[in-house]
Amino acid sequence: NAAGSNTVEYLVVAGGAGGGFRQNAGGGGGAGGYRTAASLSVSAQGYSITVGGGGAGTNQKNVSGNNGSNSVFSSITSIGGGGGGSGFAGNGGDANDGGSGGGGWDIDGDDFSNSPGAGTSGQGFAGGPGTNVSNFGQGGGGGGALEAGNTDGAGYGGDGSTTNNIQGDTTARAGGGGGGRDNRAPSFNAPGGDGGGGAGGYATAGTAGTSNTGGGGGGSSHNYNSTSAAGGSGVVLIAYKVQ
Repeated sequence: NAAGSNTVEYLVVAGGAGGGFRQNAGGGGGAGGYRTAASLSVSAQGYSITVGGGGAGTNQKNVSGNNGSNSVFSSITSIGGGGGGSGFAGNGGDANDGGSGGGGWDIDGDDFSNSPGAGTSGQGFAGGPGTNVSNFGQGGGGGGALEAGNTDGAGYGGDGSTTNNIQGDTTARAGGGGGGRDNRAPSFNAPGGDGGGGAGGYATAGTAGTSNTGGGGGGSSHNYNSTSAAGGSGVVLIAYKVQ
């Protein structure tokens, strides 16, 4: 803290979650929690800062993607994103809650899907449900800092936010991961949300969330029957006036 100043501006973004692995349509990972303010009281002392890592993907059908890790500065804690759904509801594959929630999944377009994960109030939004697309499955998009998953279309990750209290910074962060699509559905990689969200799998494998954005990882699809994508690490920014 600079001499004469007892407040700082901050942006604290947690790690994004890994997408869900489902043989047909895994859910996208939720974005890391997003907290910002123009004035936090501080004192002349050392402060520990933790930047949350992104959650790993998974290659197990009934295990959800891994949550991101929390980011911490002083009294401010942002919650890691919730892992994408990847298996039968109640059998270990539910989408996880988090800063933003993970997307649900759908199998074969029969609407047999689990509920998406919830977001944390003031930090992010819920994931989107798995959906029926042309009678085939589409995993739900992970939630983002600005909106819920699926807001912009089936499987789309929720957009992140560009609004923060760090002067001159307009980078979008904390976008949700896109959901994976069943291999028999029309070809389409559901995009991740603005702010580092990775795309869901279909024509290519799902992609990871972008580092230092807290973006969620993309869900897997049958075409790329492998580990779903990881979430991106978070970031902590602090600014203060030099007097």
